[in-house]
Amino acid sequence: MTRSLDGLVLAPVADQAPGQVGTRTRFAYHEQEGRIWAEYAGGDVVRGYLVGTRDGDRLDFRYVQLKQDGTTSSGHCASTVVELPDGRVRLEETWEWESQEGSGTSVVEELPARVEQLTAQDR
Repeated sequence: MTRSLDGLVLAPVADQAPGQVGTRTRFAYHEQEGRIWAEYAGGDVVRGYLVGTRDGDRLDFRYVQLKQDGTTSSGHCASTVVELPDGRVRLEETWEWESQEGSGTSVVEELPARVEQLTAQDR
């Protein structure tokens, strides 16, 4: 099993559809005893939350978010945790909206420490 997600900040490697999670979105992960949760925001997402479980290198969670246009949406995601050669963490995700039509795949990666420090200064 790869290392804990607790305290990590991850970001998508590519933009999704307009109005959704994108490269400016930041996920602040927490993990404790097989439970995971995260807060996220950035780009078109004003505020988002996810909550779920971890079993080995598999995550299973639900997410809900508020977008800039005032609409909300929610869905389900299953992810595989991968450790990159440089030691950072990558999540390879398969997701499906539950509040609207649509599904897909995405990849989020742990930000390098230097980028994470700069992002924290911008908050």
